[in-house]
Amino acid sequence: MTPSPVRVPGTRARRRLAAALYGYSFLDDFVLLYPVYTLLFSDTGLSVWQISSLFVLWSLTGVLLELPSGAWADAFSRRALLCLGPLLTAAGFALWVLLPSYGAFAAGFLLWGAKGALGSGALEALVYEELERLGAADRYARTMGRARAAGTTAVAAAIGLAGPVFAAGGYPAVGAASVLACLLAAAAAACLPEHRPGPGAVPEPPAGAVHKAGPEPDPDLGPDPDPGRRAWLTALRAGVAEVRGDRALRGAVWLVPAVTAVWGALDEYAPLLVRDTGVADATVPYLLLLLWAGVAAGGLLAAPAERLGPRALAAVLTASALALAVGALLGTPAGITLLALAFCGFQVASVLADARLQDRIGGPARATVTSLAAMATDLGTIAVYGAYAAAASALPHRWVFALSAAPYLVTALLLSARTGAGPAPARTPARARTRTP
Repeated sequence: MTPSPVRVPGTRARRRLAAALYGYSFLDDFVLLYPVYTLLFSDTGLSVWQISSLFVLWSLTGVLLELPSGAWADAFSRRALLCLGPLLTAAGFALWVLLPSYGAFAAGFLLWGAKGALGSGALEALVYEELERLGAADRYARTMGRARAAGTTAVAAAIGLAGPVFAAGGYPAVGAASVLACLLAAAAAACLPEHRPGPGAVPEPPAGAVHKAGPEPDPDLGPDPDPGRRAWLTALRAGVAEVRGDRALRGAVWLVPAVTAVWGALDEYAPLLVRDTGVADATVPYLLLLLWAGVAAGGLLAAPAERLGPRALAAVLTASALALAVGALLGTPAGITLLALAFCGFQVASVLADARLQDRIGGPARATVTSLAAMATDLGTIAVYGAYAAAASALPHRWVFALSAAPYLVTALLLSARTGAGPAPARTPARARTRTP
């Protein structure tokens, strides 16, 4: 008699989570305005200085709202914030095409920056804790890597479709398509599962796990007639206190901007580098698609790379930095292939840095801690914008890209110097670990 197949509890739930996450990630980046919004600003009459000021405003909005929104996600509903975010960008994109002006563009970037802040800590925390609840926290890097690959694929598809849609209907057409994608992303976010206790409550650890000691709610807050405010302050203080009290967690927080900020900022200048290779303007989008293919491949490769130890991760960063420098200095279309490989390696490192951060968090303020890392990344990105502008005033773009490899070599050196830098042990969620006294 043939035995019945064994059903693994939680498999169907993991698939539902993954389907909703991948759908959300794709729709959230399927924005046809991406490749043409700089042209919209220029055609409206904005100067280069005004356009640059919009980018800075965008980044500063994320810096100011990142930590408060992370505490909000811990105190209330993460799924609600993920639903709200795309609605904000939909409103911003509508302003851009209906009332094109500097004021409307600035308002749109404020809304877009708020959306990024609302989702950056909430998404990682929701996905990790849902997987942990299902006993599958070790699948986090694989799941988030595929989600990022889905988002990158959406960007590539948007770049490919933007041309014919723009030719057919101009800025109103690509704007309407972008607003529709945002509305669908909000609907996809509503399908994400979320199993959490009431506002401000500490989530229970999985069955059989030993919860790592986390900060208790601060009694100095005293009685507060607004329980929502108290829950928000408790989450904020808990996240900050956990980072301050755990040296290993602080290292994991700083690793995220160290591997993410530079290449995330360079992406904005990639079209200028590609154009300087001498290709026709019509060819630039196709070479940019090659870069995005590298980023997508990096997301998919994160799963097999998740067991890399510090030295192996340092080797990935070193190889990627060298590919970035050599590819840029070649100054030819062939060099863009090396840049694509570099971006692939940086994406792998970014996913792994996020996964290791999530594994280190043991308290209830997961989104707050993640937002601290995101805030540091935003500050690093702003610094890179300023450094790039200063360097590009005296050097060609290819030299600025090559010099941008230096921070990765420093990070790789610090990683390789860590003690016990052998193969990484099996990843165990922080809540299932006990702290050695």
